[in-house]
Amino acid sequence: MSTKLPLLISFSDYQQQAKVLAMVCGIPYETIQLHHFPDGESQLILPVDLPETVIVCRSLNDPNSKLIELMLTAQSLRQNGVERIILVAPYLCYMRQDKAFHPGEVVSQTIIGRFLARLFDAVITVDTHLHRISELCEAIPIEHAVNITATQPMADFIETRFNNPLLLGPDGESEQWVKEIATHFGFDYAVAHKQRLGDHKVIVTLPERAYSGRDIIIVDDVASTGKTLLEAAKQLMPYQPASVSILVSHALFMEDAIDQLNAAGIEHIYSCDSIPHPTNTVSLANLLANALQDVLRH
Repeated sequence: MSTKLPLLISFSDYQQQAKVLAMVCGIPYETIQLHHFPDGESQLILPVDLPETVIVCRSLNDPNSKLIELMLTAQSLRQNGVERIILVAPYLCYMRQDKAFHPGEVVSQTIIGRFLARLFDAVITVDTHLHRISELCEAIPIEHAVNITATQPMADFIETRFNNPLLLGPDGESEQWVKEIATHFGFDYAVAHKQRLGDHKVIVTLPERAYSGRDIIIVDDVASTGKTLLEAAKQLMPYQPASVSILVSHALFMEDAIDQLNAAGIEHIYSCDSIPHPTNTVSLANLLANALQDVLRH
């Protein structure tokens, strides 16, 4: 072990954000070298001059191969004498399935949570969608399982871009989160009702509000197929709002989601940079740095 400063490492797919996080924290950064063999196996080359504490920073969209590569990374770090390994995963996968709704269904949340708990001494993530639990440590059973919220930087972004905006949460689950964003600057907000009929079909019902002439921002934590956002936008358009925009924490936007949203009249689509995407406009570096520095102090 050659240095007392922690080292932050990442993969090329999250290199830009990870470098900024390391810079804000004032710690060194290195990129893990990754090669995929023709059969899909991963070959990793890690830094060799390792301190006692290493932070692994990678967002876990497209999770299956990334989880294997995290396992290889963490186990290798342990074998090479690293005493403390911290995972910073701004987007955390497999938290959706927290209950078996049908016989034989695998409850992936607790399985992946325990998998991560065996590999890492601390896990930091952002706006993980926890349905039936209130604390991340219930899914990842370690002392420092930290689920921070991006509501402050999202509110700051809205304040700088819009005059007198109206925030719209697309479903009941978003109410507490949308309310927190609105509270920072006293924004107006409303919450719609959603009925899910399948992975690609939802019905959204708007509450009674004066939408006409307003700059409306539909805010959500995760956008995957974008169907909920799309249906909310379609319901808003007959009211002739001044504009309709979207702001999400995690921009998955699968398949043609962006094209459909643009075709529906969405003026702007914004996202936090938890997942690299062309819509990234809100940096999480300062938020993550504060959480990471707090964990490093303990």
